[in-house]
Amino acid sequence: MVPHLITALTGPINELEQRILESMPAIERWFRLEWMEHTPPFYSSVDVRNAGFKLAPVDTNLFPAGFNNLNPEMLPLAVQAAMAAIEKICPEAKNLLLIPERQRNNSFYQTNLATLVRIFTQAGLNVRLGSLDESITEPTALPLPDGSALTLEPLLRKRGRLGLKDFDPCTILLNDDLTAGVPRLLEHLHEQYLLPPLHAGWGLRRKTAHFRAYEEVAKKFAKLLGMDHWLINPLSVGVSGNDLASPQGIEALQTQVELVLSKTRRKYKEYGINEKAFAVIKPDAGNCGAGILTVRDAKDVEDLGARVRERLRHCGEGAGAFELIVQEGVPTNERVNAAVAEPVVYMMDRYVVGGFYRVHADRAADESLNAPGASYVPLAFAQSSQLPRLGEKPGASAPNRFYMYGVIARLGMLAASYELEVTDPEAEVYA
Repeated sequence: MVPHLITALTGPINELEQRILESMPAIERWFRLEWMEHTPPFYSSVDVRNAGFKLAPVDTNLFPAGFNNLNPEMLPLAVQAAMAAIEKICPEAKNLLLIPERQRNNSFYQTNLATLVRIFTQAGLNVRLGSLDESITEPTALPLPDGSALTLEPLLRKRGRLGLKDFDPCTILLNDDLTAGVPRLLEHLHEQYLLPPLHAGWGLRRKTAHFRAYEEVAKKFAKLLGMDHWLINPLSVGVSGNDLASPQGIEALQTQVELVLSKTRRKYKEYGINEKAFAVIKPDAGNCGAGILTVRDAKDVEDLGARVRERLRHCGEGAGAFELIVQEGVPTNERVNAAVAEPVVYMMDRYVVGGFYRVHADRAADESLNAPGASYVPLAFAQSSQLPRLGEKPGASAPNRFYMYGVIARLGMLAASYELEVTDPEAEVYA
């Protein structure tokens, strides 16, 4: 199913779709060569925004939840991708330790865990759950909506290895994004593979580093296709070390907002886009939708100062200096049942394994949809297992549209691999 597009089906998105389909052999070869040089994240999800005049990722998550929202028909793809990923990392793997978030009262998240357990069990692994929550001192049942249950067990650290009672895994998979920092339990593990690596957690990771890497990837890809990389890249700048309670901090934020807005307006004029440019202010670390604000004029920043501070505190940020990213706002012109929607693409290793539409009836096209009240439509990728249909009219085929989304999502995933290489504290060159 392709949702309704407000934008007429005669714009740059259709031109981009056609160009991507016509260039499919070159694109797939390009990705193949990139993956010979770079290691993909173990798993990831990318939020994509289709404005009708540009298509760009606005967030890349390296600890994705929401596997329960994928179409069950797509799970065999995830199992195959999991097998490929595990074979590369630890071919003799028998035991997998899955470490979830600390929350225990979220049935949706627990169903996500059950889906991950199912995927890796079918990939040939013994899967058990270990908790970072120190209050878990004995095996604890996590009831699931279908009447079944998962068992959460206390972690045991022994001679530099992490495991459970009578369970010594060679691979540890984190599904906790480490926003609160890196627990000592996870540091300096001996001969165990920890996925994703610790520096992928939000305690260390920054969106500005990711989108710098994404811009590099987008430029390479755009050169391959002979197009303007702006059509797939959201302009982004960082603002750090400023106290938003001070005039200097507000002024620094205003300067960067105006920079993004002015560049965006120039691009709109170049492409004849009759839209009002806007910018999005986000925390530079973390995945908190409540911390995102939309602005259409740099003058609005002064009035928003208190709201920004309050929203950042809601996301766990303290008082004082803030790290922010100001990003070109990419509106979404997709609708599911008249509600604003955006595709979210899920990947494991280097493979697209499915996705869904995040839908929010109470949000506008220029707002973040990653907020309380969002719903999910897993049918969105129901036909994505079919091969793209070359020669069809752009916008007319679900497989073609979703192939394009998958390409953009893979660019985000590739950017994450660039990012993790550059920020790896054990790499020879640290930046």
